[in-house]
Amino acid sequence: MSNIESVVESYIASWNETDPGRRKSALAASCAANASYRDPVMVSDGHAGLDAMLAGVQAKFPGFVLKRISKVDSHNNAVRFAWSLGPVAGPSVVEGVDFATLATDGKLASIVGFIDKMPG
Repeated sequence: MSNIESVVESYIASWNETDPGRRKSALAASCAANASYRDPVMVSDGHAGLDAMLAGVQAKFPGFVLKRISKVDSHNNAVRFAWSLGPVAGPSVVEGVDFATLATDGKLASIVGFIDKMPG
């Protein structure tokens, strides 16, 4: 597994981690301290903002799991991967693609999400 894949796996794990301490550790392992996140419905900045955003998603979708559903594609400090969110043993409810840039230390510096499937 490449370093970029490892960073993305830690980032995905942060979305699924319900323990605040472990979630913060996963964010620290995958995102730069001043990382930003943008998608059509959420905006957050920095580890504290990302952590609060993830806790909010978990509260809105209890028991749902974020899964990476594509390979991690990267070049020139840019990364993309597709994901789905849904029950562990059921169909996805939300799907999309994240595009990210990497900081000089190899962690995610900015993440921009596009949602392809969303509940009506």
